[in-house]
Parts: sequence; C-alpha cells; structure tokens
Amino acid sequence: MSDRSSPSSELDEAALARGVREGDARAFEQIIRAYGARLLAVTRRILRDDDAARDAVQDAFISAYRSRRTFNAESKVSTWLHRIAVNAALMKLRSQRRKPEESIDAILPGFKDDGHHAQQFAAWTEPPDERVARKETTVAVRRAIDRLPESYRTVLLLRDIEGLDTAETAKMLGLTANAVKIRLHRARMALRALIAPEFQGAQP
Repeated sequence: MSDRSSPSSELDEAALARGVREGDARAFEQIIRAYGARLLAVTRRILRDDDAARDAVQDAFISAYRSRRTFNAESKVSTWLHRIAVNAALMKLRSQRRKPEESIDAILPGFKDDGHHAQQFAAWTEPPDERVARKETTVAVRRAIDRLPESYRTVLLLRDIEGLDTAETAKMLGLTANAVKIRLHRARMALRALIAPEFQGAQP
C-alpha cells in the first residue's frame, strides 16, 4: 500500500517534480518534510557538526529553490536534492578549514621488505558501505572513518557511502578522476588498517 503523504510513489514523485519546477510553495514544503531528515544525515556525515549540518541543509533548500527552473522534471527529486545537499556541505567544509591537511601515511598499513603487509589482515570482501549497514559494525566503522584525514575521509564518504561516481566526486571536489581513485584507494587501505583490530576476534 502506498503512503499518500510520501513522494515515494511514481505518481507522487512526478507531481512533486512538476511542483518543484513551477516553484509551487506546497511542493517545497512537502520535500522539506519528506527529505529534511535524510539530507541532515548526509550533511552531518560530511561536516560532523550538528549546527553546521543544519545550516548546510537550509542552504541546500534555498539553493534548490533558486535553481528550480534548471531541474529536470523527469529526474528524481530525492537524487537532485541529495547532490545539492552534498555540495552545500562541501562548500561549508571548505569555508571551515583552518589547519593544514594531515598526512594519511601514519594510518596506512606498513609493508615488509618482501612487499607483504607488516600486519596480518583477516579476509575482508565487503565494501565500507555494506560494513556500515550492519548494526554490529556501524559504530566502529564510523569512528574509523572519522579518524581519516579530511580529504581522504570526504572522498571515501562521497564514493562509498553517498554513492557518487568517480566523475561526479572529482567535479565536486575540484580533483581529477585519477586523483579521486588514488585517494579512495588509500582511504580504503587506511580504513581497513584502522578497523582491523575491531574485527580480529569476530572472524571465524
């Protein structure tokens, strides 16, 4: 059974999209109710500060209203809003930077002279987003992600948690696609090193 108060159904989504494009105040009230909490979760992951996250969501809705005429009414409103919220959070993050970026080298796993890892890692075939989805590992993974240097943490969040592709991540961060791939690889390696102790005892 569909929920009439939610834009999740195809009919509601289409009507909502038309209302957004036309600048219908009721449509914007509906998307604020329907997506506000979800967008707050997105901006909070990036900014790690409740007040800044709320400000970013407010900026995102203002930006969405101002750019409503460029919205493709055939697209999903939720996807459109998600991209705007991510961008608003990244803009606020850039404005808040006050200290030099720390190196990720101290977190990355070490290697022996023969090229093998200095640490013994248990098999880990799940990507970070699937690890986060499992309740028993959510806190540990989130805590480890927060320990990553900002530039690596942001790339990891955008690619593995928020689901942006390489090209879009590169555009939002002002990087080349290759730079995104390198940072993502190093971030994943560092994350694996950070959370390995959490899961050593949980392996069969």
